[in-house]
Amino acid sequence: MAIRTRLRRDKVLLLMMLPGVLYFGIFQYLAQLGNVIAFKDYVPFIGVKDSAWVGFQQFSTLFGDPDFWHAVLNTFELALVQLVFFFPVPLALAMFLFGLTRNWVRKLVVSFVYLPHFISWVVVVGLFVQVIGPSGLVNSMLTSDTHHVAIDVFRDPSWFKPMMVIELVWKDCGWGTIIFLAALYQVDDALYEAAALDGAGWARRTWHVTLPSIRPVLVLLLILRVGDILSVGFDQVMQQRDTFTPRTAEVIDTYVYFHGVGSGQFSVAAVAGLLKGVVAMFLVIGANKVAHKLGEQGVYQ
Repeated sequence: MAIRTRLRRDKVLLLMMLPGVLYFGIFQYLAQLGNVIAFKDYVPFIGVKDSAWVGFQQFSTLFGDPDFWHAVLNTFELALVQLVFFFPVPLALAMFLFGLTRNWVRKLVVSFVYLPHFISWVVVVGLFVQVIGPSGLVNSMLTSDTHHVAIDVFRDPSWFKPMMVIELVWKDCGWGTIIFLAALYQVDDALYEAAALDGAGWARRTWHVTLPSIRPVLVLLLILRVGDILSVGFDQVMQQRDTFTPRTAEVIDTYVYFHGVGSGQFSVAAVAGLLKGVVAMFLVIGANKVAHKLGEQGVYQ
């Protein structure tokens, strides 16, 4: 089929796709040209063009900064905790809802768990502070009894990673649940009936029918999660960085922000952002190759 014919046939779909293509083209790909300041001693007052080339000097400065390596370690630790404890929750909830016999109950629960996805992180953190903060609802109930002392989890560094996971689960669990529910609805009911006739219980049907049937979706979402593993939630961490202390809550994104905007080290911050993007790219490529080894399509062939 000629290209002109295909364009006429798909013109509505292409027009619908155009805003997204322009967004990613301008703000994601065209913006990558700004990474040139990683190889310059960038001074905003004279611009990118007139700033002096320094080669890999900014890389040496970044690698010699212990705060950067601490932020990297914090980022990987938080990303691993989120991956292990957050990723299975939407799947478990979707499987629970899929087993409900009453459709109206399923729709009601999905609506409730999906709603927080549209709330900004500023509001989410504020809600958690109002509930479990030092002057929140929980502490007000506890301190009404003189034998209890108020608990301030937002100033206890040991609570930083658990709180990040709890807030993430509450806010974004519904989004993943809808995706997994859509995948579960595509599983052939005949497979469940055959497994039941063979005497398979719920656990065996889940392991031998449900999970293999939705494995392509699981692998795809896992690859996307791995690619985003270094972006552990700038907005979320930023709201609570000072309360948990910067030493505890510093991640790569906050390091880039405070060293780029706060301290004026734009070139060093650009190096950190560039390295983060390169590492994320290799993580996606590696995870996609593992998916191919497992017989799945992955993100691309």
